[in-house]
Amino acid sequence: MIEWSETHVAIRDAIRKFVEAEVKPHREALEREERSPYEVLRNFFNTFGIADMNLAKGQSDLARARKREEAIARGETPAARAKREGANPEAGNEMALRMIPVIEFSRYCPGLITALGVSVGLAANAITGRGTARQIERWALPLLTLEKIGAWAITEPGSGSDAFGSMRSTARRDGDDYVLNGSKTFITNGPYADTVIFICKLDEGNDPRERKVVSFILDKGMPGFTQSKPLRKMGQHTSPTGELFLEDVRVGRDRLIGETESAPAREGAKDTFLAERTLVAAMALGIIEQCLALSTEYAKTRVQFGKPIGEFQLIQLKLAKMEVARMNVQNLIFRQIELAAEGGAMGLAEASACKLYSAQATMEVTLEAVQLFGGNGYMSEYQVEQLCRDAKVLQIYGGTDEIQVSQIARSLLAR
Repeated sequence: MIEWSETHVAIRDAIRKFVEAEVKPHREALEREERSPYEVLRNFFNTFGIADMNLAKGQSDLARARKREEAIARGETPAARAKREGANPEAGNEMALRMIPVIEFSRYCPGLITALGVSVGLAANAITGRGTARQIERWALPLLTLEKIGAWAITEPGSGSDAFGSMRSTARRDGDDYVLNGSKTFITNGPYADTVIFICKLDEGNDPRERKVVSFILDKGMPGFTQSKPLRKMGQHTSPTGELFLEDVRVGRDRLIGETESAPAREGAKDTFLAERTLVAAMALGIIEQCLALSTEYAKTRVQFGKPIGEFQLIQLKLAKMEVARMNVQNLIFRQIELAAEGGAMGLAEASACKLYSAQATMEVTLEAVQLFGGNGYMSEYQVEQLCRDAKVLQIYGGTDEIQVSQIARSLLAR
């Protein structure tokens, strides 16, 4: 793929008009948390019929889950089942249609995409990917339509990059139930989530390093489950972030994802990180495109020393570097779409490389945009200031730059 199709461009233009009408005028209210991000996202879903499309997808996931359970009952292996099901020829187009809204929203409010991606992507997919048919029907379908808001909770106060090794949250068997204890921090949608995927270790009295990782589905308001108010942070104010506290929260096996302790929760979390890392490229492209557009216009109209600053070679160098970054990140997105169309996907190391480059390129572009705007760029009245703050977290969540470097290097050394 070397460019967007006519259909993609038409959809992009329609979404861009929506964003410019429904997001751009309310950017400051969203930034100051005076307007709910979920109100905007639900409006977007209703306007474009996305809730109905996601519901149809969820119903397909539900049907596949039932077939999967029937196959397991027959003794069919996962490998045989995957071979029988085959690849989805429409996957490439589906990938493109997922990327386009991410790009367009990220031009003004990347935090909206973070909130949306965690709810509809990470939380819902954790259930549709490894949950039972009953769990998909009960919890995933309302998440896919934004009827409910979801959160995916893995990070803890003492476990950031070392998510599994330093994890202290536990589940302990008590008869037919489990008792959950622990705390999570930096959880997107945490303050307002209706449904939370809580990742912890199964405490069987063994060494914490040897414990199984398991995932449970929690509902807001459960006894012993507390959700904090939104945390103050540097950027992405349109994405509420909070802490979660669990004190002797009692749950049944029906809330254990897959309803089995043997479900590969570690692999599920890794799959989630992979999806999150590839999504960063689309967010990065939206931010870069907007910074480039704003900077180009400013370079044409800002006059210093008797001429537009765009005539100065150092300013031209900044613009040229922004364009190179835009082209490179867009090509990374096109590669993802091509891979999906061929029935493949980026592996973890390639996804890490994709995220590492995209996040660093975005940060460099936003800093150059602020520098190009000079004193104005440091003022909140100019959007480049907000985009610069919003971009920084791309180098942190979903695995820091340092973790991406380690993943890429380990893959190279293992060859």
